[in-house]
Amino acid sequence: MPYVITSSCVDVMDKSCVEECPVDCIYEGDRMMYIQPDECVECGRCEPVCPEVSIFHHEDLPDGVRQFERINSEFFAGLGSPGGARKIGRTGADHPDVDS
Repeated sequence: MPYVITSSCVDVMDKSCVEECPVDCIYEGDRMMYIQPDECVECGRCEPVCPEVSIFHHEDLPDGVRQFERINSEFFAGLGSPGGARKIGRTGADHPDVDS
């Protein structure tokens, strides 16, 4: 898991990260954004543009949001690797831990 989107994105979804991502690996759930770990090339362009400070490299995740590495990864269990967020648009769903 390269970069991880955390709790400060929930119900905010600024989407500056989407505009900055050169490989289109940031997918929109219902309440937050998710980075597809197999599609991310670890360029790091998403991290500094996020005004909510919700994107971290997995090695730099603060202790209070470490569970979001698992949440981001598990979100794609059913989606797999679609090959670009624009192809599928807003998923309309979230990981169960975010949905509750």
